[in-house]
Amino acid sequence: QVQLVESGGGLVQAGGSLRLSCAASGSILSINAMGWYRRAPGKQRELVAKIIIGERITIYADSVKGRFTISRDNAKNTVSLQMNSLKPEDTAVYYCNLLQYGRDYWGQGTQVTVSS
Repeated sequence: QVQLVESGGGLVQAGGSLRLSCAASGSILSINAMGWYRRAPGKQRELVAKIIIGERITIYADSVKGRFTISRDNAKNTVSLQMNSLKPEDTAVYYCNLLQYGRDYWGQGTQVTVSS
């Protein structure tokens, strides 16, 4: 089993910044991808950003390009999301995701609220 623990959510004013972190532990054997998704009230879960490990590709949702930066610490099996210039529409529960051997693992989610 793989466990993901997120931290760093909170309340921030529009234009502010937050940094989310996710630590993976357990049966970490060969990670295919790590990233962040979010679910806003009344909406479906959507991809925010992810790193495809083997191909060294980073993918961002169009809505966050230029504002969010995803990074990974290989040695510590952590992934972080630096979120700048936050907007009220970024308000959501953010979930860490890890893909390994075709199986998705999810964190418990951390709330990000951006006030206008």
